[in-house]
Amino acid sequence: MGWQDSSWLLTCICFYFTFVRAVNTQKSVPWEVQRYDGWYNNLINHHRGSAGDTLVRLLPANYADGVGEPWLEPELPNPRSISNVAMKGNSGLPSTENRTVLFVIFGYHVVADVVDTTKPGCPIDFLNIRIPKDDSHFNAGKSKKEYIDYERSQWHTKTGWSPNNPREQVNQETSWLDGSSIYGSSHSRCDALRSFAHGQFASRAKGSNPAQSLPAESNVGNLMWSAPDPSTGDHSINGLCVLGNDRGNENLFIMAEGVIWFRYHNYLASQFENESLGLTDEELFQKARKWVIATFQKIAFYDWLPAFLGHDVPPYDRYQSFVDSGVSHEFQVAAMSSLATMFPPGVYMRNRTCNFRDIVSKDGTNTSKALRVCNSYWNRQNQNVEKPEDIDDLIFGMASQIAEKEDNIVVEDLRDYMYGTLRISRSDFIATSIQQSRDHGLATYNTAREAFRLAPTKNWTDINPELSINNMELFQQLAQLYKNDTSKLELLPGGMLENNGTFGKLFTTIILEQFERLRNGDRFWFENTQNGLFTEEEINIIRNRTFHDVIVAVTDAEEEDIQKNVFFWRNGDRCEQPKQLTESDLEPCTPISTMNYFEGSSAGFGIILVILILLPILCYIAAYIVSHYHKKDFKQLQKKQQGATKNAKDLKGIRVSEWQGPKEKTRDICLQLVDKKTIKVLDIRNTLIRSINLGSHSSVKVVQSNNKGQKALLLHIPNEYDLVLFFQEENLREDFIRQLRSYLDRNDLPLETSEMSEQDILKNAVTKQERSQLLDTFFRHLFSQILDIDRLDAGDLGFEASVKAKEALTCELSRTEFADFLGLKADSLFVESMFSLADKDGNGYVSFKEFLDILVVLMKGTPEEKSKLVFRMYDMEGKGCLSVQEFHNVMSSFAEVSSNTIKEAQTKEAVESVLKEAGYQDKSELTWEDFHFLLQDQEKNLFFSNLPIPGKGKKNGNIPLKRGCDSFLINRKQSGALYATPSVYTEARRQKYERSKVKQKIQQFKRFIENYRRHIFCAATFFAITAAVCVERAYYYGFDAEASGIPETTRVGIIVSRSTAAGVSFMYSYILLTMCRNLITFLRETFLNQYIPFDAAVDFHRLIAMVAVILSVIHTLGHVINVYIFCNSPISILSCMFPYVFINNGSEEPHPYYWWFFQSIPGMTGVLLLIVLAIMHVFAFHHFRRSSFRAFWVTHHLYVVLYVLVIIHGSSGIVQTPRFFIYFIAPALLYLGDKLYSLRLKKVEIAVVRAELLPSGVTMLVFKKPHDFDYKSGQWVRIACLSLGTNEYHPFTLTSAPHEDNLSLHIRAVGPWTTRLRELYSPESITELGCLPKLHLDGPFGEGHQEWNKYEVSVLVGGGIGVTPFASILKDLVAKSSINSKIQCKKVYFIWVTRTQRQFEWLTDIIREVEENDKNDLVSVHIYITQLAEKFDLRTTMLYICERHFQKESNRSLFTGLRSITHFGRPPFVAFFNSLQEVHPMVNKIGVFSCGPPGLTKNVEKACRHLNKRDETHFIHHYENF
Repeated sequence: MGWQDSSWLLTCICFYFTFVRAVNTQKSVPWEVQRYDGWYNNLINHHRGSAGDTLVRLLPANYADGVGEPWLEPELPNPRSISNVAMKGNSGLPSTENRTVLFVIFGYHVVADVVDTTKPGCPIDFLNIRIPKDDSHFNAGKSKKEYIDYERSQWHTKTGWSPNNPREQVNQETSWLDGSSIYGSSHSRCDALRSFAHGQFASRAKGSNPAQSLPAESNVGNLMWSAPDPSTGDHSINGLCVLGNDRGNENLFIMAEGVIWFRYHNYLASQFENESLGLTDEELFQKARKWVIATFQKIAFYDWLPAFLGHDVPPYDRYQSFVDSGVSHEFQVAAMSSLATMFPPGVYMRNRTCNFRDIVSKDGTNTSKALRVCNSYWNRQNQNVEKPEDIDDLIFGMASQIAEKEDNIVVEDLRDYMYGTLRISRSDFIATSIQQSRDHGLATYNTAREAFRLAPTKNWTDINPELSINNMELFQQLAQLYKNDTSKLELLPGGMLENNGTFGKLFTTIILEQFERLRNGDRFWFENTQNGLFTEEEINIIRNRTFHDVIVAVTDAEEEDIQKNVFFWRNGDRCEQPKQLTESDLEPCTPISTMNYFEGSSAGFGIILVILILLPILCYIAAYIVSHYHKKDFKQLQKKQQGATKNAKDLKGIRVSEWQGPKEKTRDICLQLVDKKTIKVLDIRNTLIRSINLGSHSSVKVVQSNNKGQKALLLHIPNEYDLVLFFQEENLREDFIRQLRSYLDRNDLPLETSEMSEQDILKNAVTKQERSQLLDTFFRHLFSQILDIDRLDAGDLGFEASVKAKEALTCELSRTEFADFLGLKADSLFVESMFSLADKDGNGYVSFKEFLDILVVLMKGTPEEKSKLVFRMYDMEGKGCLSVQEFHNVMSSFAEVSSNTIKEAQTKEAVESVLKEAGYQDKSELTWEDFHFLLQDQEKNLFFSNLPIPGKGKKNGNIPLKRGCDSFLINRKQSGALYATPSVYTEARRQKYERSKVKQKIQQFKRFIENYRRHIFCAATFFAITAAVCVERAYYYGFDAEASGIPETTRVGIIVSRSTAAGVSFMYSYILLTMCRNLITFLRETFLNQYIPFDAAVDFHRLIAMVAVILSVIHTLGHVINVYIFCNSPISILSCMFPYVFINNGSEEPHPYYWWFFQSIPGMTGVLLLIVLAIMHVFAFHHFRRSSFRAFWVTHHLYVVLYVLVIIHGSSGIVQTPRFFIYFIAPALLYLGDKLYSLRLKKVEIAVVRAELLPSGVTMLVFKKPHDFDYKSGQWVRIACLSLGTNEYHPFTLTSAPHEDNLSLHIRAVGPWTTRLRELYSPESITELGCLPKLHLDGPFGEGHQEWNKYEVSVLVGGGIGVTPFASILKDLVAKSSINSKIQCKKVYFIWVTRTQRQFEWLTDIIREVEENDKNDLVSVHIYITQLAEKFDLRTTMLYICERHFQKESNRSLFTGLRSITHFGRPPFVAFFNSLQEVHPMVNKIGVFSCGPPGLTKNVEKACRHLNKRDETHFIHHYENF
């Protein structure tokens, strides 16, 4: 089917709904029913005269550009100035022909029936009228007004494109005299007026006399025009009558006219029902309607029009189909302005007995003679016109009142106090009419006269010679305004100035021409006998009906109560008016008021903005609370699992609370009075906190509180911080003192007691924090004596020094403080030996001088002095030799630093190995010379050994000490250096080309581009597309969306909001692809992996999310601007911008700010989206993700809600049609397919074959491999345990190899879920459950580790539980080596960083298997134990010596039992990677794969980036953090 056929089909459908449907609903009516919208009146031109058709131009359009731009200042005078000059004057002059006010109001009703151009066009085109500075009315008062609002009339969109097709305005009414002001200009509007009973309109009081009723009150906001009442500001829909003309409530007088015709229809329907029984409601309604229209036509043409013209009109000849009955622009101006001159300042009300009513003011305090016109606009509640009889009185009053004189004067009620807008309540009818004539492009006054064969005026006085005699100043001022150019004089002022007791010739000619066309071109005219509406007899009946008959029929008046011709009041007619009204006879007009639409909304608007700004903070607080709760819950779980918490009955000693300081929490402790004059302080876990040695004290001082309750006690310990205790009851304190006294008596120590207030005890007590500050000063000054440290860094001891600083030099260290300084336990053998050596006076404390003596040797002594010092430490008796057992004790004390990871048997074996290598295996004692001989191979390390000084190398003045560094392979001396550095070969390094700093930076940049070219290309492509999408929308709303009117209203806000919305839509859609794990796993095996860095999917996901959140915030800011502007824009503007949301009903006031935020679909969903985004983003922070993974898991699944809200957010199409689906469909389908693919395993229960609890909180799970489960070493899966919930999945790397029959995982208990999992698979739980809990599996998923075999040289770095992917890789490597499988990788370096080798002993077995099967020296394993001190102090130096002796003797590590080299401390990645460049000079790329804590992978990444800046081997880093 072609487009022509489609167009024909669409036309048929439209014809059905617009014509056939209407015909079907009225098929019982025997005559042709005239359509409400005016269509098909003319059967040749169907749309002619219809509602929505354009106005007719009798004269060519007069636009400045010939198309649509009106003539304005300065080419033409200011409209308000013309009004002030030509139409200003005194009221009170009666009509020369005694035309009544009812004549004027009926004329307005007739004009309203055929023309309405008040609806503004879209987009809104303002043509505001500037208020002159010298305007005495609008510029009066405190707040001056700058302009009168004027919005250009609606024009046909197909016009206004060229001078041959100028702008043509649209007529909202039908141009036929068809009663559209009574029945409305559409079928739906008429239906809204009807009661659908008895053929009548719906009335306010059911069952009332149809001739004495009022129309129904409006309760639908879009039915009646509800402009604001300028006297009260009320703009609600309540109180308005439902009439055919939507502006029928413009003033009380036009409303009364509409009520008359409303009643008349109901009156006729009631009459017809009584005359013809059996007629349906539709028949009754349509019969009454055609009689009302015919009556209205007759009165308008044959009664009112002759009254206006002053002579009879030509008789009706016949219907002429070729006549265009469209209303002309010129008629609208002529009719409205002519009637305006006759409008009085007030309108009388009288009853049928000629009693003229007093009018009560709105406040009920005053009365006046008549209704003031200026206070009667858009009245909702007027106590003078409330009841049906009030309408009668108003009609009678208008019939008896003589209108104003037919001249150029317009009363102030229309000229100064015409209703305006909410922004400015008053307007000028004449000024706006002049502006409208310019808007419509009307011809000039002389052009119009010539067109109607009237002589043009050459002189200003020719317009109205009689008026020029009486008021020559008017014409002089007018000539001055128009620069004395009569050719520029406009139609409206020129035509009005012709009036002089009678209407001017030009306007009467225009009006007669229009009415003749209305009559002759109307197929449904009542006198057209060919239309079949009326018989000749009925036509004669209609010809004899007058408006008098209508009024009498629908009011309580009798025939004689009102004159026969209600359009004139002749002498002798009843009920003469009391007087011709003037403004002074009436209440004053309500003054001009202004309104700021946003007034009173600033506070609420600001509060909403503050809440939106605080959203992330509130979410952060919520996340912190959840994190804190999970941490607390996790700690309780750990305590429960480990059984660490002790009951009070399990603790031996005295339970009491310790006060630690003013800013510290009080803690529960247990005191034990043990032998050797020692008091032990333990926590509730029975862990030693502090040991107080009383052996060196002559007495013990105790201070008791004397406050009420007497619960506090201070135990003073010289050279240590005090112990402040709180007891629950006084008797418990007394019991403690008795026990302490008894204990001291047994040890011959006196007890000194004293009392003071509790406040003084806490004030004078030396707290641990104060003691720490004192010791800090002690150590700083101690090192200032040895190291080259500036005195200011150490602290000045001069006159201005505090007493505390001077006291530091006299203080002494306890054994506990000495041990804390060394980083060891107070009861360790090393501390005991070192402390005994330093404590020369044997008082149990080390003084400043004693510590200084031993520190000098350790920091600056020779290797011989240091070895002698160590020898003396363990030669307690000073006999000059050590027995083999004592040497064994020496090594045992060194092994303490490894937290007993070296077993006693290993220590013994190491001692024997060291002695055997030195040839001392047969000696029973070792002299110092023998001891020093054992250390000679490591003399350099011993030279650089020292004590582990806290904070050394930091900015506090302690200089870093150079030390030896352990190499991965062998050590060599660097030329010119004093210490060893890691290296491989002794050949010289390749000479580097020295570049300038600029060239170096350029080279670094080049290397960066080369190293990350895939990442840069993909990110640049993605964000380029995002930017293009944003720019496209920005350009559209900046330049191509003029027709919508939005850019003119809020250009910045709409550009920002719509452009970012497009970018966010694109990013929110395609971020799904980064989470398609199965798709990524598949694609990484294709050629696309060469161009797209699939390993960076998670990082790219975070980057997209971050940018999307930023754009969302900017999008919100754009909408905040929009909402503010929309809240300050009248409803007429909003209805143009958002036609599907707002309808311009005249109320003008926009929706308040909270409607946009909380009552509109975009606003409500937008706020919810911000909340969801804030929750998801905050809970995705690394800290919260680590501390509460379940909260992260749950909140991140709000993405479903996010996408639903995004779809709903744009579904309303307020600004544009929904576009999100354009971006969303493709990635959503891929993501859905990926999820469905995962469900094939996700919902399958997998049996666990074996579960084992390993040391360091590691749980090993072995479970069956699902069918068709193919994976590669290094890949990972997600599991959920059925017993812990099937919706929470956690990622873990497979530790099994692809060739194995089962899958295995090693899971470390570091969080609540993994801890519960470990508890679930404990032997006790398994026994209780009776079986191993089953799992759900999702995966496998690919990541960078699986590409280890694609590099010629690969480096595997595992830290903590992060070694799990390398377990799978090492197993796979062993399997492939055993079958001589060809692999690309030629060398693998495995670096295992662990706190202690006992943490993951299961990996040791795998490494041992690798060593046994590695026949080609493919793997080089290096183990780093980080629990040992990183510095080469005395302890690690001795352990290092033992390890090297043991390695040389046994070819295996003392710690691990493997051939792999064991190191102490953390690996120097930069040095190691640097050495690899020399070991493998021909390798261009080395793959580095790390897994573990973020700190580890970050250090590896830094090392790779550092070396990648050079023109050497490229290190490609793949890492994974869970």
